[in-house]
Amino acid sequence: MKDRPTWLISRAFARSSGLLAAAFESSGSGLRSYHYRILAALDEWGPASQADLGRGTGIDRSDVTAAVSELESRGFVARSADPEHGRRNIVSLLPAGAEQLLALDDVIDAVQEQVLRPLSPAQRRQLVALLLKLLPDQGGPTNG
Repeated sequence: MKDRPTWLISRAFARSSGLLAAAFESSGSGLRSYHYRILAALDEWGPASQADLGRGTGIDRSDVTAAVSELESRGFVARSADPEHGRRNIVSLLPAGAEQLLALDDVIDAVQEQVLRPLSPAQRRQLVALLLKLLPDQGGPTNG
């Protein structure tokens, strides 16, 4: 079992997830990794529907709604009705959310360094390239 890639990937995921959770908790922001994923997605893609955020970030739709509500209450994002689709909300990143994202980037960077410390820069690049090959879809807005 120790040499099975799926086992190793799940162990690496568990370790990195634990480190991320601890780092977010100790950051004092009161946010979690799924909040970060939403802020980062909005920064990268621009305004998006809640459904697109869920699909693009891998967060369940109901969890996106709750997370967006939390982010909105803190002034990090704004929701508005989609003029082309009455029941759809479009979420936009606000300046305070962009500032919070930059602060959280430091948290993420520290965890990345901790996880990848045993690897050389070339090995890190190779690992990322190989992991990207394993993912059939990189996400992003789907226009729908």
